[in-house]
Amino acid sequence: MDLSSSSGPRRMAAAAGELGALDAASAPPVAAAVPDDATLMLRYRKGDVRAFEILYDRHKGALYRYLQRLCRSPEMAHDLFQEVWSKVIASRERYEARAKFTTFLFHIAHNCAVDHFRRTGRPQEKLTQDVDALAEELSGPGHENPEEQLAESQLRADFRRALDELPAEQRDVFLLYEETGLGLEDIGRITGVAMETAKSRLRYALGKLRGALRQHQPTTVQSSVSS
Repeated sequence: MDLSSSSGPRRMAAAAGELGALDAASAPPVAAAVPDDATLMLRYRKGDVRAFEILYDRHKGALYRYLQRLCRSPEMAHDLFQEVWSKVIASRERYEARAKFTTFLFHIAHNCAVDHFRRTGRPQEKLTQDVDALAEELSGPGHENPEEQLAESQLRADFRRALDELPAEQRDVFLLYEETGLGLEDIGRITGVAMETAKSRLRYALGKLRGALRQHQPTTVQSSVSS
């Protein structure tokens, strides 16, 4: 599935019996004030397919990265990605703007991933791919000097190893914190724990990552835990 196109959400919305013969050329112009997520979801509940497409485009990247880093498999992440959006479509009639749409979306994603691991008996033991993007955020701009390139390569390897070694619940909270921009209260709702538990897990995760990468840079991990 091409995540950069709108064909994915169109196909899924069509499967729900709502897309019909939508003509992109006749779509109304985008309003100057972009609606928030909750407004878009409420519009979609009333049958506005364009609202769903905007939501999909807005959140597809963060959702896919989160699933891929949890699953370790692009194929598996693709299947879960489809499942999550299918559940969003299926639950549109019951949606109420009691929490942020991002919380609603990633709660579904978290549950889909947990259910998958339970079905397959495959625990979230190691992450072996697609963490380079996070390492790039930590390493800063690329360097031409061979010694600096070697140091950057070692940084990525150490970051990957440190992320692999985090307990599953700490890694999950860390990835949600990095990908969603949500606060700890919302992350607690997604993972089914109290805010203080989510805060503790994130603090431990950041502490371990900082400790593992301290030798590379004085500002290795810039994230801070909010109160």
